[in-house]
Amino acid sequence: MSKGITSRGEDYSQWYNDLVVKADLAEHSAVRGCMVIKPYGYAIWERMQAVLDKRFKETGHSNAYFPLFIPKSFFSKEASHVEGFATECAVVTHYRLKNDGTGNIIVDEEAKLEEELIVRPTSETIIWNTYRGWVESYRDLPILVNQWANVVRWEMRTRLFLRTAEFLWQEGHTAHATEAEAIEEAERMLDVYAEFAEGTLAVPVIRGRKTENERFAGALDTYCIEALMQDGKALQAGTSHFLGQNFAKAFDVKFTSKEGKLDHVWATSWGVSTRLMGALIMAHSDDQGLVLPPKLAPIQIVIVPIFRTEEEKQAIDNYVDALSSELKGRDISVKYDDRDTQRPGFKFAEWELKGVPLRIALGARDMANGTVELARRDNQTKETVSQEGLADYVVALLDEIQEAIYTKALTFRDEHITPVESYDEFKSVLDGKGGFVSCHWDGTVETEKRVKEETKATIRCIPLDVKEEEGICIFTGKPSRHRVLFAKAY
Repeated sequence: MSKGITSRGEDYSQWYNDLVVKADLAEHSAVRGCMVIKPYGYAIWERMQAVLDKRFKETGHSNAYFPLFIPKSFFSKEASHVEGFATECAVVTHYRLKNDGTGNIIVDEEAKLEEELIVRPTSETIIWNTYRGWVESYRDLPILVNQWANVVRWEMRTRLFLRTAEFLWQEGHTAHATEAEAIEEAERMLDVYAEFAEGTLAVPVIRGRKTENERFAGALDTYCIEALMQDGKALQAGTSHFLGQNFAKAFDVKFTSKEGKLDHVWATSWGVSTRLMGALIMAHSDDQGLVLPPKLAPIQIVIVPIFRTEEEKQAIDNYVDALSSELKGRDISVKYDDRDTQRPGFKFAEWELKGVPLRIALGARDMANGTVELARRDNQTKETVSQEGLADYVVALLDEIQEAIYTKALTFRDEHITPVESYDEFKSVLDGKGGFVSCHWDGTVETEKRVKEETKATIRCIPLDVKEEEGICIFTGKPSRHRVLFAKAY
């Protein structure tokens, strides 16, 4: 099987695109900037959804759904929010088309909307307008709601999963009686994202806080998890925002407290998207294809029979039926690839490309010897093991693979966090080694923008565990109280 994947070392961007397409995850659509997520890619997204949705519900949240369209007047109510998203908005101006008599379809100018509608780039405005009717007193709080949805941000430069005009995500929107409760919620959800990224995706992340310049439009504080890809660029893997009372004031969402005082509620919003698919691919995969952590793989084990006669095939079938039943009883997903249209070598290459964590191959000789061949996708090693106790062995091996994938990514990330003390050293690391650059910054938006203009690096976050440390800004030489993490990013 010819994989046709460009080497990572040769052209990382092309390697990524090749892998997304060749592994059957997604493809470009007829609509510019939009993608078709194919069944195998969507199966991975569904696994992400399932794990996150369970965690959201365990933390008290419920799912709801709000309209795709937002009245333009709603969007204009929160000044910094509209400023942040205005250039990315798709706008609906008419509700009908007509035939001009020559076979051309044109906009019917008589069907112009009284008020233009924004196709949601995010849902804060429509949701907070709705919450106004849900809240009267402290007894109605907190509101803990999540929405699984699609959003549209009219991106000019797109890349499958990483940046598309339409993408899938979840967005949580919560309302609270106190500032402390809202901050606690924003921090709690950041922890949920971090635990998911590390425990399920096997992607190590840094928990941090965005600078004022990088905050979500309309937020008082934005928390984030930042991951590092194998090319040394950072990727924002999730965000959680403390919105203060900004949206409640914009949409007049008030409540009566226990003390009888009328006040605006406190808010958060938080979300992750199909961008996580890009993080998953770029954090682990290689020139042979995807490398999927077992906790996320739609197919955790693939079994490939090797036989010459129907009698040999029947004996293998009987064994595989029993093994598959035992594994499925332990919540392990198994694929028995007994297609007679492809040779075993083709199947090996195909499932390697698709990142299946563990492959079991067995033929007539294996059946006679009571053995199977196991092939790990993560480190591409093979071993011959006994059929006796095989289910116990592979369940433990999947856990070992999950941990190994995470450890490899963590080692790479930690080796690519480089402290620097000067601007020359800063630029040298960015252009050479790459990764996160830990340095002092004077805290001003002006310096942040100048560094970005000159190097294309941005402050990814101020780590939550950052230590107070007197120093001087690498760019201006002004005093600094702690380090931040810069990096080039997706």
